[in-house]
Amino acid sequence: MKKPKIFPDIYIDSIYDVDFSALYNEGYRAVIFDVDNTLVPHGAPADDRAKKFFSYLNDCGFKALLLSNNKEPRVKSFSEDVIFSSYMFKAGKPNPKGYLKAVEKMGVKKEETLFVGDQIFTDIMGANYAGIRNIMVKPILKWKEEIQIIAKRFLEFIVLAAYRVYVRAGGETRPVPVVSQEPSP
Repeated sequence: MKKPKIFPDIYIDSIYDVDFSALYNEGYRAVIFDVDNTLVPHGAPADDRAKKFFSYLNDCGFKALLLSNNKEPRVKSFSEDVIFSSYMFKAGKPNPKGYLKAVEKMGVKKEETLFVGDQIFTDIMGANYAGIRNIMVKPILKWKEEIQIIAKRFLEFIVLAAYRVYVRAGGETRPVPVVSQEPSP
């Protein structure tokens, strides 16, 4: 069963749960990120968690790039705060050209690149059409977004319901390794 371009390769709770050192060992060398509701709540600055995360990616050997439809001040300030990332603003997502330009800018192959985002119609479709493995995360703060994003969330609900049926029916997914969590005492 071929995966529709509207479905993510995998849908997970949070990017902060992914074991990127294991993905590096699998041959991945670069990660392209959406910012708002993927790494931090919509419009929020880089927090300590995001800063530590980008340091961790750098320590693993990854190149990172923020790919956003936002204006430059938003993306530039986030990039400067996390230090270990370049950026592209007004990227025109979901047009695959921006994704491929990001791959080129990082000097890697698209087969060595991962994309992470929280929206199907903006993030995941573009990555799929660019031929880049993608990870969809649950939005950090759903419904605290611009009105056009909230409207798309209703359609995403339907698509994600279809995705769950597809997965249960044995449809193709590409799971990612997760960081082992120690049980609480």
